[in-house]
Amino acid sequence: MDAAFEASAVFAPSSPEFVADPYPAYARLREAGRVHHYAPTDQWLVPHHADVAALLRDRRLGRTYLHRFTHEEFGRAAPPPEHEPFHTLNDHGMLDLEAPAHTRVRRLVTKAFTPRTVERLRPYVEELADGLVRDLVADGGGDLAARVAEPLPVAVIAEMLGIPEADRPLLRPWSAAICGMYELNPGEDTAARAVRASEEFSAYLRTVIAARREKPGDDLVSGLIAAHSEEGAGEGGGKRLSEQEMVSTCALLLNAGHEATVNATVNGWHALFRHPDQLAALRADPGRLIPTAVEELMRFDTPLQLFERWVLDDIEIDGTTIPRGSELALLFGSANHDPAVFTRPAELDVARRDNPHISFSAGIHYCVGAPLARIELAASLGALLRRAPKLRLAAEPRRGPNFVIRGLRELLVEV
Repeated sequence: MDAAFEASAVFAPSSPEFVADPYPAYARLREAGRVHHYAPTDQWLVPHHADVAALLRDRRLGRTYLHRFTHEEFGRAAPPPEHEPFHTLNDHGMLDLEAPAHTRVRRLVTKAFTPRTVERLRPYVEELADGLVRDLVADGGGDLAARVAEPLPVAVIAEMLGIPEADRPLLRPWSAAICGMYELNPGEDTAARAVRASEEFSAYLRTVIAARREKPGDDLVSGLIAAHSEEGAGEGGGKRLSEQEMVSTCALLLNAGHEATVNATVNGWHALFRHPDQLAALRADPGRLIPTAVEELMRFDTPLQLFERWVLDDIEIDGTTIPRGSELALLFGSANHDPAVFTRPAELDVARRDNPHISFSAGIHYCVGAPLARIELAASLGALLRRAPKLRLAAEPRRGPNFVIRGLRELLVEV
């Protein structure tokens, strides 16, 4: 590590210029070393692919520390009491659990979230994507984000969960408000919106769960209820899902199941418009290139730029000791552009086959919805290539303000 290097000189997640294009800063971080302390958030930035991939699997780290320590023992302040509804919802989802609770919840979720269940959704996803694109083309274009990227994954995960169609407009605002808390140093306004959304979303999901108990269906909520009923009793050591874990799991599947896909879609098309040779190649041979293009677009401009881990036991990175109680910021966007792993990483190559990107994370927290996300991304990409072969930008896109979950406010297109 370059002792004279100041990470804050290049890493500036509150800067619109940095958010618009963080990749030059990532290159500087990688050149300067394997780990850098970032004083504004008291985190350690990890920019290299090999380190990020290894640390995602390292059990000396955790998404939470409360399975081993109190806040006081870990040297961290407890969240403010007024944030409690957000933390109750967030902290019981498997993304923020560690073993043994994570093992139990993920096993039961996976039981209801089988490859057969996901594959059964493929015709619905493809038909929905085709219809959304058909309507966009009929209007001569519009906002690709609002017309295709957002409604597709929201409808798909809602269909999977068995959310009535009339209620689906509620979901995206709740999700956006909750996900604001995953940014670095969220303010009190952001926290207040997330708390309110957590309360409303939790209350709504409890009504859905109650309705499915009365009348089970062929949906994921009914599957989770079956797991709840069949697997023994007792929260905190029992084998089944508690109702709070069911609520948190449904909220997580919605939030993670569409926030990333929305941003992967708009980021991907923005990249294709900026690389017309690659868009032309994809249009010329979509049947062969769509599968590799989906992976490359996820790598090239990943929607999830940073993933955090708590240090549960002292670790060492490149001679630097990171003590227990510290927090790591694993830079997915940087790892996906590491020249030690990817040939010409700054170039978009829709035919790239050697592509071990980590946009879906790794280890025990690898994205359970990755197969569904791939189906959604391939479906919308295929429909747009087929129905809008001359799709083009109508205006320079507006970048959203967030860095951790990074995307565009809108992507205006013409056909």
